[in-house]
Amino acid sequence: MSTSTAAPTALIVHAHPEPHSFSTAQMTAAARTLSEAGYRVEIVDLYAEGWAPVLGRDEFAPVDGPFKPQAEQLRAVADGTLDATVRAHLDRLLAADLLVLSFPLWWFSLPAVLKGWIDRVFVMGGVFGGQHGLFEQAALAGRRAMLLVTTGGSRESFQPGGMLGAMDDFLFHIHRGMLEFVGYRVLAPVITYGPAHLTEQERAAALDAVRESVALVAAAPRAVPAAG
Repeated sequence: MSTSTAAPTALIVHAHPEPHSFSTAQMTAAARTLSEAGYRVEIVDLYAEGWAPVLGRDEFAPVDGPFKPQAEQLRAVADGTLDATVRAHLDRLLAADLLVLSFPLWWFSLPAVLKGWIDRVFVMGGVFGGQHGLFEQAALAGRRAMLLVTTGGSRESFQPGGMLGAMDDFLFHIHRGMLEFVGYRVLAPVITYGPAHLTEQERAAALDAVRESVALVAAAPRAVPAAG
């Protein structure tokens, strides 16, 4: 498969309210590793930007009758009336070769602000549906995506048969229902288990492991996104 010679772009969407958290340190390490590997890295810090997570009626043109969010997204894309902030984030998403979602696992899922980013930016008519299909026919086919995660529980607790259950089970709805749904090839997640319970030496080693994992992602050949 042919590859592009242009510098690749990584979009990191980060969701942690504490700038001094391990989650933020992990994100920063990943961003620096990608940059050193030749990626042009863009970071969206949802808490720092004050991202509004609610997909609501007020960001669309007036609607007669019941409000159907995806139908209104489709109409807004076709009419060129998509909310300006959403449009800007959508453009950044469409320009990125690699999407990295960086977050702490809260209640076995995404933090609400990140789920709200998905709700508003994974626009029907922009990344799936309308002129686009689903999965391999969606707009982001040919791109890669990965999760950069921290947990409260230990690695052992997230093993099959562990106290909390298999990590793959908790990530399936994100991998399949969000990322693969809009066309991404999903890479193995990079996860630091229970950083709050690690010593400083162990945390430093965990960040080294993150850098090594992200460096492998950066070194892998990337496919040219599908035309159209």
